Amino acid sequence: MGISYTTSDEPEDEKTTKSSTTDLQTPHLKPDAPLRMVETAFLASTASLIWFINFYFPLGPVLRVFFPVPIALVYLRWGVRAAWMSAVVSGLLLAVLMGPIRSLLFVMPFGFMGVTLGSTWYRRVPWLVSMSLGTILGTVGVFFRVWLLSILAGEDLWIYVINQMTDLIEWVFLKLGVLANPSLLWIQVVAIAFIIFNNFIYLFLVHIAAWLLLDRLGNPIPRPPKWVQVMMDYE
Repeated sequence: MGISYTTSDEPEDEKTTKSSTTDLQTPHLKPDAPLRMVETAFLASTASLIWFINFYFPLGPVLRVFFPVPIALVYLRWGVRAAWMSAVVSGLLLAVLMGPIRSLLFVMPFGFMGVTLGSTWYRRVPWLVSMSLGTILGTVGVFFRVWLLSILAGEDLWIYVINQMTDLIEWVFLKLGVLANPSLLWIQVVAIAFIIFNNFIYLFLVHIAAWLLLDRLGNPIPRPPKWVQVMMDYE
């Protein structure tokens, strides 16, 4: 009964060395993973810093129009997962710097708005669609803010909004010479319409700022309507 042996040209020590060397050389991360991580963290901190500066040193609409832009830029460069991570990191950073309440007021609506705008810009949808979706989020964000602050203050702040709108409507009626007292239902409808209109104008300014800025960063958004390009004298 014979015993057969298998022979190899290479000793076992050399095989083991080559195998371990191959394992060490095999990349476990994609080449762009570190860059994606760094950019996501940097743009998340940028969004938080813009909100932080505007809260303590308000400059009107100058910084406000850039609230959702860094998170949208993350989506354009690295996709939906990185954009959601950027929104979450921004919220956590603001929770440390300013407290959880003010952090929530940023995440809803501006964190969600950044992801939504990034998604629509990535898919190259028209401005009207992205502005409409952003307006819905902005309007929901206003009511979320009123609801949250009402709970913290122990008072219904919507009543304060209605009182302010009533004074505005009565002033307009007085200037127009209209002798009528608006009903509560009509005042609430006008208040909601005013909130929607205000958010629509805000989203238009956000699109203008993103259009001018992201073009220069190499991540352009869809082209605006022709009349906007003519108005801005932009080639």
